[in-house]
This record gives sequence, C-alpha cells and structure tokens, in this order.
Amino acid sequence: MRTIRLLSENLRKSARSDFAKASSDRSAGNKLMGIEFIERLNRWGQQRVPFLFVIDFEQEKPFACKLEEAKAHDILFDIRGYSNTDAERMEAQVEVTKYPISLARYREKFDEVAHHLQYGDSFLANLTVKTEIRTDRSLRDLFFLAKAKYKLLFKDMFLVFSPETFVRMEDGRIYTFPMKGTIDAATPDAKEMLLSDPKELAEHVTIVDLMRNDLSRVAERVSVTRFRYIDELKTNHKNLLQVSSEIVGQLPVDYLSRMGTILASLLPAGSVTGAPKAKTIQIIREAEREKRGYYAGVFGYFDGTVMESAVMIRFIERDGDKLFYRSGGGITTQSVAVNEYQEAIDKIYVPID
Repeated sequence: MRTIRLLSENLRKSARSDFAKASSDRSAGNKLMGIEFIERLNRWGQQRVPFLFVIDFEQEKPFACKLEEAKAHDILFDIRGYSNTDAERMEAQVEVTKYPISLARYREKFDEVAHHLQYGDSFLANLTVKTEIRTDRSLRDLFFLAKAKYKLLFKDMFLVFSPETFVRMEDGRIYTFPMKGTIDAATPDAKEMLLSDPKELAEHVTIVDLMRNDLSRVAERVSVTRFRYIDELKTNHKNLLQVSSEIVGQLPVDYLSRMGTILASLLPAGSVTGAPKAKTIQIIREAEREKRGYYAGVFGYFDGTVMESAVMIRFIERDGDKLFYRSGGGITTQSVAVNEYQEAIDKIYVPID
C-alpha cells in the first residue's frame, strides 16, 4: 500500500503540472476543437436544445447536430436505452475472426512505452493497437445485436458498443465512472485475483486520481463515492469482469451554458490516455505511430436536462473494404508485454447475450 500512496502523491504533483499547462494552453485547446463548436454546445445547452455530439481523440473532427436530426445524418445511437431507432430482430449469433499484429510488433510499441515509464515520464500509459477482423455481419447488424450501455453507428464509418461512461451531468452534478482492470470471468477465483492484483490496483488508483483531478477543473467538492466495484460483461465468446469506480462533483450554477467548455476542459478522457496526461499523450502518439481518430474519443447527448456521454472504446472502423477493431490497455512498470498483448486480443469481441 505504501507504493500506491507514493504513486498517488506523485500523480497529484504531476497533475498540478498538467493542470497548469492545460490552463496556459486553454485557448490553444479551444482552437484545436474549434471555438465555434464549443460555443455552439454552450448555446444549445443554455437554450436547452437537445443535441448529439461525437468528438474524436485528437479533437480535430468534432461533430454535433440537433438530436432530432441525427438519423438524417445517417447516425444511429442507443445511450442507456435512449435511442433514435427501433430494435431490429435477427439471429443473435456473430462470427468474428481476428488477425492480430505479431507479438514482436506489439513488443516494439510496448518497449517504447516501457522506456518512458522506467524514466518516470509517465506512471500509466494506455497503449492501443489496430487489429483487422472479418465478420459475417454488417456494422448495422452488429449495432442492433450488441448489448452495451452506449452504442453508436456513425455513417457506416465506425461502430461503438462501449461499456464506459465518460461524464454525466445531471441536477447540478457531474459524474464519471473510470474503468480499469479486466479478467476472464471463467478464471478460477477471478474476482479475488482481479481485486488483489497489485498491478491492477496501481493502475486503477492512478486513473481514479487522474479523473478526480480532471473533474476538479470544472467542479467543486469532488469525491470518490464508490471505489473498485465489479461489473460482468457478456461477449460473443467469453464473459469478462471489469473494475470501475464512481466520482462525483458539484457543478457551477451556470453549467448548462458552459457544456462545450466543460467537455473541452476534460478531453481527452484520462482512462484512455494515462498519467500525467499531457506527457503521456505524447508517449502513446509516438508508440502507436498513427492517429486514433474517433477511437477513444467521446460521444453523447443532451436531452434538455441531462447530458450523458461515453468513451468510444469497443470500436470497429471501416478502412476501404476492411474492418479493424481497436483495443488496448494500461501499461505500468509492472506490466508484462505478452500479458498486455493477450489482453488487447481478448478485448476484441461483440457483447451479445
């Protein structure tokens, strides 16, 4: 536990440095996403106009439309049961064949991240990979077949079936539920192994601290109200146990008129970057050697009262006539390359009953 406390203390010091950098670069960040885009969300929030938003990881291609116009833009969504389409019945069976990169190629990326971790440039870095897949279903079929809290089919370009909330704003409060820590539910004593694993604990503590600091940029009285609870996720070939926590803060009274500004202040999501955030983003960009695009960005909606959003993980994208699944996980000094490689492959699934 002493290691965890030291990690947490070091993270807070780095988070303060990150926060100072973010504050000084706030105008630059707004230009990156687009001041007009941010102001549009602020205006719609103030006017209580329902809207949908989709923001890529690099914040270079943000999209927003009025909620009623989403289908006209060839966008289908289902956000915690709130959807712009009716369910379509079909046989609930999916075949997915994976063609992962070699362990040797993965190890090159892993070693680059590990080098920075050893030198203390980062405490946790979320390394992701792009895996070609083949399936007997269309992206539209998979949208209706998948069982997930957050689903998005964006112009037949990409599909998201994410279990992870980014932030929720409701009744003057902001909530986030960072997810870190996964294990095959069929593993003997899986729950006990997951909760007692020091690497998983360190990773989870790091992300909880990071997200708590992030929320403190936009809210007051931020606290962790639930720590390390477990959900079970059903997939097309195995079930997984996933560890989450709950963090809550009090928003300013005028938060509806600042929705775009609040989102811009929190992006990119800490759970898919690492800590300290600014430096770790540089590290993963160099290691992954390509832009993430919409993968690991965020999407959500505002219904005039509540804003609900998700991190775009569990993600399939179209590239020409091929499909690719993006996946990954958190890397720490305790990580082993072959284990992280296997975890990235295990996360390639379609969640169905």
